[in-house]
Amino acid sequence: MEKVVVGMSGGVDSAVAALLLKKSGYDVVGVTLRTWQSDEDYANRCCDIDDARSTAHRIGIDYYPVNCTSDFQRFVVEPFKNSYVRGLTPNPCIECNRYVKWEKLLYYSKVVGAKYIATGHYASVVKLDNGRYTVKQAEHAEKDQTYMLWKLTQDQLESTLMPLGSLSKTEVREIAKEAGLPVASKPDSQEICFVTNGSYADYIESAESDGDTEGYFIDTQGNILGRHRGIIHYTVGQRKGIGLALGYPVYVKEIRAETNEVVLCGEQSLYGKEIICSDVNFMSIPGLKTEEELACSVKIRYRHQAQPAIIAAANDGSVKITFSSPVRAATPGQSAVFYDSENRIIGGGVITKICDA
Repeated sequence: MEKVVVGMSGGVDSAVAALLLKKSGYDVVGVTLRTWQSDEDYANRCCDIDDARSTAHRIGIDYYPVNCTSDFQRFVVEPFKNSYVRGLTPNPCIECNRYVKWEKLLYYSKVVGAKYIATGHYASVVKLDNGRYTVKQAEHAEKDQTYMLWKLTQDQLESTLMPLGSLSKTEVREIAKEAGLPVASKPDSQEICFVTNGSYADYIESAESDGDTEGYFIDTQGNILGRHRGIIHYTVGQRKGIGLALGYPVYVKEIRAETNEVVLCGEQSLYGKEIICSDVNFMSIPGLKTEEELACSVKIRYRHQAQPAIIAAANDGSVKITFSSPVRAATPGQSAVFYDSENRIIGGGVITKICDA
């Protein structure tokens, strides 16, 4: 039997992933990565050790919790706070997957002599004819999680199993129920795992002295419209919570950290056709040559429907994305993920500039 280390969060998805792999004949070891401990001593939503341990016992597999709080602080929490202070809107789960979860699971797999690691993500790992690995969207699009996986490396993907790619959430819960797993009806986590109380802005405000200083709302011509609470309270496309009575709806168009200004606009000004991405990672292909273009579909946020676009490589390693139709509220700090015609990830990058929005 091949040995596999399954990352068990304490939720139903990873529990069923472990169960299915055991039923398929793998020698399964369950591991929970302790990534965060709040000041109030609450465990976070991504590492419920008690539920994961009881689930592993029910399945009949070995189980171990692993502490990686220092790496989580370094690679996820600190960059998260710094991004908001710089006027960006980050994706902490993407950074966690790349630099914490996969790295720690792969390290532990070597410790116990496992060939593979596995997770409960709704996606599938695919090996292409060119020898490269990529991630394919889940068969049930409403639960697809590939957007959060675009930063994974070839070495990480080569050793990864994702058993839930063809299943719906309903099917997963039914499997867990039939097996008598204690987490069968456990609700999904919807929030940032390390923000246990209040909003993300409250969390940053309590941890950082920068970013919460009052400044000016301005329009696209530079006219002052009022005062804001601090740039960490806003993100591009936001309408609610602005707190201005102008007699017409306004949205956040841009956050200028260097001048502590938040630019407001009408909804139509949120749309644009071109964005620039940096920190690019390619999966299905080795990369693009300078000025080489590729037709694909691109998602600019987790719940965004991928739109047709052309991506082109620049000589500085960035990628310009030109959409066939304008997209709404592309947001610096968020990720743009490129897909081929078979819903497989070509690559992705972090949005750094909106060219004409």
